Amino acid sequence: MDYYGSSIGKLIESLQSLPGIGQKSAQRLAFHLIGMPKEQVRGIAESMVDARENVHFCSQCQTLTDGDICPICSSKKRDHTMIMVVENSRDLAAYERTGRYDGVYHVLQGVISPLLGVGPNDIRLKELMQRLQNADGSAAVQEVIIATSPTVEGESTAMYIVKLIRMLDLPVRITRIASGVPVGGDIENIDEVTLERALSGRTELK
Repeated sequence: MDYYGSSIGKLIESLQSLPGIGQKSAQRLAFHLIGMPKEQVRGIAESMVDARENVHFCSQCQTLTDGDICPICSSKKRDHTMIMVVENSRDLAAYERTGRYDGVYHVLQGVISPLLGVGPNDIRLKELMQRLQNADGSAAVQEVIIATSPTVEGESTAMYIVKLIRMLDLPVRITRIASGVPVGGDIENIDEVTLERALSGRTELK
């Protein structure tokens, strides 16, 4: 039954399509938006459209950015000889919040998951291998830190990355974040202290 009319019902339905937003949360957000000043609501809507139209993948690390190269990759203050491999941009943000990592990243935009039909070619592995092969001089990569989540898919992806790097026969140290990260957990939901301990206690993969 339509309690509020088509406009409110459509707004609630649209908000409910977002991940983690149920019917009650969608209703609460809808009524909050309706109660806000029109200009503020218009600003939110415009920022959403602007982000959708202008945000794309960084040409180097594959994270989301609105420039050709993201601020981390373009920073001269970062250690470009060290690459941390993460599953998505949310994981990158989680490690940045620790304030203890000064290297750069490579964002896979997923993990290998045969059950979901996601293979090696469906994530950004080719781009990672190209970065390692094309590195030269002082910018040559010395360490790859694999920071995928400790799930079955994350571990399988980590082992596949090790295999690919070894096939290239590059003098690169490969490490894995320590077990401070709980098995089955998602990186983005883990607190900064645990992430910092996992990073500092990383182990080398042979």
